[in-house]
Amino acid sequence: MGAKAVTRLRALHQAAGRRVSSPRLAASTLLGIMTALFVAALFANVGMGAVEIPPAQAVAILLSHAGIDAGPDFTPRSDAILWNIRLPRVALGILVGGSLALAGTALQGVFRNPLAEPGVIGVSSGAAAGAVGAIILGFSVFNFHGVAVAAFLSGLLATGVVYMVARAYGQTSVTTLILAGIAVNATAGAFTGLFIFIADDDQLRSITFWTLGHVGGATWPVVTSILPFFIVGFLLLPLWARALNLLTLGDREARHMGVSTERVRVSVIVLSALLTGAAVSVAGIIGFVGLVVPHVLRLVAGPDHRFLLPASILGGATALLLADLIARTVVVPAELPLGVVTAMVGGPFFLWLVHRTRLTWGGME
Repeated sequence: MGAKAVTRLRALHQAAGRRVSSPRLAASTLLGIMTALFVAALFANVGMGAVEIPPAQAVAILLSHAGIDAGPDFTPRSDAILWNIRLPRVALGILVGGSLALAGTALQGVFRNPLAEPGVIGVSSGAAAGAVGAIILGFSVFNFHGVAVAAFLSGLLATGVVYMVARAYGQTSVTTLILAGIAVNATAGAFTGLFIFIADDDQLRSITFWTLGHVGGATWPVVTSILPFFIVGFLLLPLWARALNLLTLGDREARHMGVSTERVRVSVIVLSALLTGAAVSVAGIIGFVGLVVPHVLRLVAGPDHRFLLPASILGGATALLLADLIARTVVVPAELPLGVVTAMVGGPFFLWLVHRTRLTWGGME
């Protein structure tokens, strides 16, 4: 490679690692706004409901569980509602929202496509088929989270099938990967439809509740059982930020800059599947969080994955907390499915995004 090519690649490398500051918001400003929204959504979810719990009282309850006696008095009822019902739900919403948004951000980077999201690689539909099958067949693992385990394993299996189909001659074709994901999604959807067809009334209610998405059944055992998977994804995916920045320049340029493109692609896809499978296994199908949050952040803050990956965790958590707040309060005393709320916002946004991008595929409009 000539000296001019090396100079050009170095310039591209610097451009890939530099955050665009104008006219976009500075990272510190955006992070402050996002943190304020997150805190507001957190206290709103904790305090609002059939029993109102003011923020000061909520803090007092939390401190009491840490062995600190401070703040206003509270009743045992408020303590039980906050600690056993609302906090597990909030914690699960934070983990699920952060996971879906982080996975979506990473997949958009590795595919270099703003329309990419966790459903592209088949993990969501595969997890749905596994969960519905577990409900129909009565699958259990030591009588503990049988549906969640089946969803998680089937989601990873679907991702593995997609990857094996797309991999050839030591490389993974992005186009083939997307097409394989479409095929796996269709196949998993067919199995889900078959299971629904043979289900009885009780099973249909469980399937409907699960496939529409929810965090209402959250408990501390559910949160703690799935927490290790989230921690792995949260810690490891941001480590690939520089590589994702370089991948935006193209595979050839990234390889010249020392990036093992195949290893990066495999690692990002596996970690994204791990996060998505874990999220779907405990909360059902919740669409569009992995699409909307990353794209909004790219529009506002620019393309630097060193900021986008950590910020997407906070943005996804905030988005899901707000969606869950709407689901709980808009039709009281009933509760909307969480997936319905996210789809009502994400669907129109997706249409706008498709119209705005007008992406080309293979040189054809």
